[in-house]
Amino acid sequence: MRHSFISQKSNALLLIIDLQAGLEPVINDFGLAVNQTEKLIKAAKALDIPYLFTEQNPTKLGKSSEQLLPFMNSNNCYHKMHFSACQEAQFDRQLADFNRQQIVVTGTESHVCVLQTCLDLIANGYQVFVVEDAIASRNEKHKELAVKQLLAAGAIISCTESVIFQWLEKAGTEQFRALLQLIK
Repeated sequence: MRHSFISQKSNALLLIIDLQAGLEPVINDFGLAVNQTEKLIKAAKALDIPYLFTEQNPTKLGKSSEQLLPFMNSNNCYHKMHFSACQEAQFDRQLADFNRQQIVVTGTESHVCVLQTCLDLIANGYQVFVVEDAIASRNEKHKELAVKQLLAAGAIISCTESVIFQWLEKAGTEQFRALLQLIK
């Protein structure tokens, strides 16, 4: 039996919140969040872990970062106006349809859309893994406060490499060798 704080590929879904081009100039560590998110997406794809994107008011904030566009399609991206993705009925239904209880979260802004979405996910019975090196805010202090609040609410705070290694479970497999380049 695995500890409940370990994200398991058979029960995980990757959620990428609002990593949009229009936010890039004002978000501290936006590039790091995008780079780490791309690693997680590549790992998720290789391990058959579903992933979803949200875009907050894309007419004003633009599409997702160009680096992430190749991973997006009309079936895995949701436009939203609510700060919490869970308040969007279509998103909430799709998430439930995946029947995955562990939601691994990246995105912006840590203290707004990431925070509210994660809190609602927890309230709805999901186990939330916040990937700390793949979330970002305009102000680093706001990110720190959001992480503290999420930890207090029951979220598991992790990092990109930890999540990928948890999904892989062991070395020496074809999947491990294929994904090793993401970790090095």
